[in-house]
Amino acid sequence: MKKIIAAVALTIFAAGTALAADTITLPAKNGNVTFNHKMHQDTLKDCKICHEKGPGKIEGFGKELAHKTCKGCHEEKKAGPTKCGECHKK
Repeated sequence: MKKIIAAVALTIFAAGTALAADTITLPAKNGNVTFNHKMHQDTLKDCKICHEKGPGKIEGFGKELAHKTCKGCHEEKKAGPTKCGECHKK
């Protein structure tokens, strides 16, 4: 039974990863943000860095979480955009 549950969980995870959009556009007042999801998947390798509850939409994702999580990660890794105009394009 445990093997069946593990196989189902793995299948759901793999399907979620395979179906994820390559690029996501997030609307914002000061210019939309284009997020290269595929590049982040390839670079980070671990979905749980962003998707703590597993594959799918990040619950409560918005301006505050993006600035804390995304910008914070970019600053920590010294890679990626950290200034407003580097993400927000009008």
